[in-house]
Amino acid sequence: MKLLYDFFPVLLFFLVYKFYGAIPADVIHGINPLLPLTLTAGDHNDAIFLATAVAIVASFAQVGMFWLRHRRFETMHLVSLVLITLFGGATLFFHNPEFIKWKPTAINWLFAAAFLGSHFIGRKPLVERLMSHAITVPPVIWRRLNIGWIGFFFISGALNIWVAYQFSQEIWVDFKLFGLLGLSIVFIIGQAFYLARFMQESPSEEKQ
Repeated sequence: MKLLYDFFPVLLFFLVYKFYGAIPADVIHGINPLLPLTLTAGDHNDAIFLATAVAIVASFAQVGMFWLRHRRFETMHLVSLVLITLFGGATLFFHNPEFIKWKPTAINWLFAAAFLGSHFIGRKPLVERLMSHAITVPPVIWRRLNIGWIGFFFISGALNIWVAYQFSQEIWVDFKLFGLLGLSIVFIIGQAFYLARFMQESPSEEKQ
């Protein structure tokens, strides 16, 4: 469920893009004064611009709802919000979809850099800091897993930009949701199986 919640803005981006042609002209005309561009009802070339605007609003809503429920912010949500505002805002301002196509690559490579930096800064790799409260495995396994996350984020970012420039915009939008979400699910399942081989019992479990 958390993974789906994290992809909530991407899902709305996908739905608005795919069903843009079904949006009534009156709705499009009502939206136009709110955006720094002019959308044409039924013109599929404008779909990505409305989808981008919706994704920006959805990201703000995502951060706000998470804070209301947990009284704290999720780092990934905040980073995504900043990047979608920057890249999405540039897409709307310059009326150029190239900016929003780079957003998934930017966020993946930023996280790859953060996980890589944790190998040299601090006593624990980033993945251990995030997950050690829930499970216990030997330090060497945390470092291997951290390297795995670095590779995952780097490859995901590279795949995104490769699809964006080698295929049609329609295919890229599909990949942005199904491709990246599918890769995340496969990697997380693989991580779970890998960790299960090395998980140690907590002190409380050992006493029982």
